[in-house]
Amino acid sequence: MTDPLTPTTVFKCLADDNRVRMMLLVAREGELCVCELTCALNESQPKVSRHLAQLRNCGLLADRRQGQWVYYRLHPNLPDWVRGVLTTVLEANKHWLSPDAKRLDEMGDRPTRAAACC
Repeated sequence: MTDPLTPTTVFKCLADDNRVRMMLLVAREGELCVCELTCALNESQPKVSRHLAQLRNCGLLADRRQGQWVYYRLHPNLPDWVRGVLTTVLEANKHWLSPDAKRLDEMGDRPTRAAACC
C-alpha cells in the first residue's frame, strides 16, 4: 500500500455487496481462503477471486500463498480509522451478515474446514 487510504477510496472499494460481506467476514475471522469465502457467500470462485483482487488492489486486504491456496487478511498497514469502521459495521450488522456467517460456521473450525476445501 503506497498511497494513503482516503474515505473516498475505501468507500468506493466497498461499494459492492459482495466486497462488503467479504471484508466483514475477514474482519470477523482474521483470515479466510478463497474456498471459505466461496462457500460463505454462495458465489462462484471466479467472482469471489475477482472481488478479492479489487480489495487487495485498493489496499484493504493482503494475501499469502500456502501451496495452491491463497489466504486473505486485513492489510497489516490498514489505518486505525478503517479498522474502526469495519468493527463498527460488523458489530451493528450481525443479523445482515448472519446467513454468510452461518454457512462459514457450518464448515467447522479451520482444521475441519481445511480438509473440506483447502
